[in-house]
Amino acid sequence: MRIAMDDVFRRGPRYRIQGPELNDLAHQAADDALMRITRKIHDYRGDAKFTTWAFRFVVLEVSSKLGRHFWRVPGARFDTDEWAQVPDRPGSDPASHWQARELVAAVQDAIETALSVRQKQVFTALVVKGVPLETLATELETNRNALYKTMFDARRKLRARLVAGGHLSAAG
Repeated sequence: MRIAMDDVFRRGPRYRIQGPELNDLAHQAADDALMRITRKIHDYRGDAKFTTWAFRFVVLEVSSKLGRHFWRVPGARFDTDEWAQVPDRPGSDPASHWQARELVAAVQDAIETALSVRQKQVFTALVVKGVPLETLATELETNRNALYKTMFDARRKLRARLVAGGHLSAAG
C-alpha cells in the first residue's frame, strides 16, 4: 500500500487527479497488485529481493489505473482545428508574427502530408493533445518503445520537410 500511495501521489498531479480519488486509485492498485502477486508467486525465482519483485507489480498496476482513469475522465482537449485560435504573444512585431504564423502553417501542412496515418495519430496525441505516453501505449495496445520509435521517425520527417521548405536551417 505504501508503494502504491507513493507512486500515485508522485504521478497523480500530471493526470490532474487529487484528493479522495487519488487515494481510491492507490487502494485499487494495491489490491489488484496483491491479487497478481498471489497468482504469480510460483513464478518467483529469487533473482531479486521479494519486495523488489512485488513492488514491480504495484508500479505496473498504478500505471494501468492511471492510464485507464485518463481515458474515463475527459479533460480539456486541444483540437487541431483550434490551432488558429492560439493567442499571439503580446508585444510581438509584425514580422515575427508573420514568421510564426507561416511556421505553424508549414508544420500543419507537414503533419498532414509527410506523416503516415499512425505517425500522425501518435504525434497528435502526444504533442498536440498532451496524452501521457503510458496512456497512449495502453490505448493503442502497444509499448513505449514502439511509440518512441514512431515519434522519432515522425520528428525526422517533419524536420526534413521544414528544412526543405526553408523554415528551418539544416544545421539545427
